[in-house]
Amino acid sequence: QVQLVESGGGLVQAGGSLRLSCAASGRTFSRYVMGWFRQAPGKDREFVAAITWRGNTHYADSVKDRFTISRDNAKNMVYLQMNSLKPEDTAVYYCAAQSPWSGDYVSTQRYNYWGQGTQVTVSS
Repeated sequence: QVQLVESGGGLVQAGGSLRLSCAASGRTFSRYVMGWFRQAPGKDREFVAAITWRGNTHYADSVKDRFTISRDNAKNMVYLQMNSLKPEDTAVYYCAAQSPWSGDYVSTQRYNYWGQGTQVTVSS
């Protein structure tokens, strides 16, 4: 069982930066593929970024070159550094964990565990 708790959301102006954190419980954290997803009002939850246990990263095209996902297995933490934020990045951001690895980073149904989400609002 894994419990995930996100933090770091808030209100920021367009062009600004935020760093989201996800604290994970469980002794097998390093075995999980970790992902960040987001959900804007009236829209489906969408993939943002993922990182494997080896540190390989994958990004949605909409955030590539602006967002960076990282993890610290010793601390059971995952991070999402978000730069050059745009109003369209406004959403609730969720941390998620997947194990065993399905070969699919993008689909929400492949992730076994989810956090409660943290709100990110980008003003224009």
